[in-house]
Amino acid sequence: MQRKYIVITGGVLSGLGKGIALASIGNILSSNYKVVPIKCDGYLNVDPGTMNPLEHGEVFVLDDGGEVDMDFGHYERFLGITCKFEWNLTMGKVFERIREKERRGDFLGQTVQMVPHVSYFITNHFIEVGENTNADVVLIEIGGTVGDMENELYIDAARSLVRRVGKENVLFVHLTYLPIPYGVNEQKSKPTQQSISLLRQRGIEPEILIVRSSEMLNDKTKNKILSVGNFQSEEVITGLDVDDVYNIPLLFEAQGMSQLLARKLQLPVIPDLTKWESLIKNKENARKEMTIAIAGKYTALEDSYASIVEALNHCSAHFGVKIDLRWIDTDKSVDLTGISGVIVPGGFGSRGTEGKIKVIQQCREKKIPFLGICYGLQMAVIEFARNVCGLSANTTEVELGCADPVVDILEEQRGIINKGGTMRLGAYSAIIKPGSLVHSLYGALEVSERHRHRYEVNPKYHKVLSDKGLIFSGVSPDGNLVEFIELENHPYFVGTQAHPELKSSLLNPAPLFKGLVGAAIKYSGLLA
Repeated sequence: MQRKYIVITGGVLSGLGKGIALASIGNILSSNYKVVPIKCDGYLNVDPGTMNPLEHGEVFVLDDGGEVDMDFGHYERFLGITCKFEWNLTMGKVFERIREKERRGDFLGQTVQMVPHVSYFITNHFIEVGENTNADVVLIEIGGTVGDMENELYIDAARSLVRRVGKENVLFVHLTYLPIPYGVNEQKSKPTQQSISLLRQRGIEPEILIVRSSEMLNDKTKNKILSVGNFQSEEVITGLDVDDVYNIPLLFEAQGMSQLLARKLQLPVIPDLTKWESLIKNKENARKEMTIAIAGKYTALEDSYASIVEALNHCSAHFGVKIDLRWIDTDKSVDLTGISGVIVPGGFGSRGTEGKIKVIQQCREKKIPFLGICYGLQMAVIEFARNVCGLSANTTEVELGCADPVVDILEEQRGIINKGGTMRLGAYSAIIKPGSLVHSLYGALEVSERHRHRYEVNPKYHKVLSDKGLIFSGVSPDGNLVEFIELENHPYFVGTQAHPELKSSLLNPAPLFKGLVGAAIKYSGLLA
């Protein structure tokens, strides 16, 4: 079959959910076709790895070590694929590649310009990703909003794609916002009309319009959009606000998305959303509920821990239990009353560390189910070293000259100056201890999870920690790095140096999260 390309752009304002909308379209197509996503970000950073999570949200790490935008989490969870770093373009990465090509003399003495050279490079990248992956459908998300200076070259490249591969093989989808002003209580379509006009000025005619709104489009508003936008009725989809993003594929399909795609792409589309819908209903019909706390320092922006929230959502659907989240800022006093489970997530720096250690101590002593992720494992080791082993323990990330550096920087990280892309990144294998809790959760003696860290449990302290009862239930193949820890005689006390939340999905929740939620259900007495 001829390869197809679906390009989604956004208008009116950013953060409307282009990634989820495109992932939902891909979800509908993935029952029948191999679907590969590309994300185009306008910022000049090469990747989001050096950005503050409070500004940009979570950094999503791929198997190949690429640090990418959090939309890739939606892609992987909705499409059931493992993405690659090459599928993420930033203007920083694009300009870096262009300069490399210019220095090599690839442009043969030409004056290198934004158009055509940079635009052509982007278009060519779209085509190469499709060819290299043998994709049936390539999904292209152009970040930001039409009219932003940062994404003009991406939009020009998408326009040029039509000439390169044929109009019949490119489908343009546009996502806009429909406000309903307070006190007016009327759907206002003017921002959508203006957004469509801006896109047309750039040579792109949208063929499917998704209108984000807090309520379904009424006939008056829809007819206005149809007449101004030159759409057929079925080509305008309401992107209704929902409590659960996993409802979006079902919402789109209820409005005829699969047959609309089939007509536009000239392909048969027969989605199978049965299991997906069953899990969503299982979550929505949940009558029992419990509270799990996330104790971190980026709690002011919940997107900082987006994949952790999603992993808990996946478990909620599988167990049929509603999970209420309590966000705990570890800079402040901590009260775990009414908490059935605790997660201490990843992070960097000294702020909030002592609060995390106190939280972990309460979990250990009061037998509250606990999961430590990355920095959370390190804090659990420090707490155990201090309060069980009697050491003056800390991490050299916080206290360089501490008496007992039970957590220290990885040897290969010493002397590194550049911050971007230099951590221990991507998928690494771990050898699991037979008979351990972690072994029972994964059902395997070797597992692979994704990592993003510079510090590790200091090998010099392995013996004293294990002698006092800390179980190293997973280590690196050479035995030097601690990948998983656990405690006996505790409902659930597990830590991992990895980020298992990054590989969790609705259809296959992460094993360590399933273990935590299962233990929390027992702890809360919901099984009684």
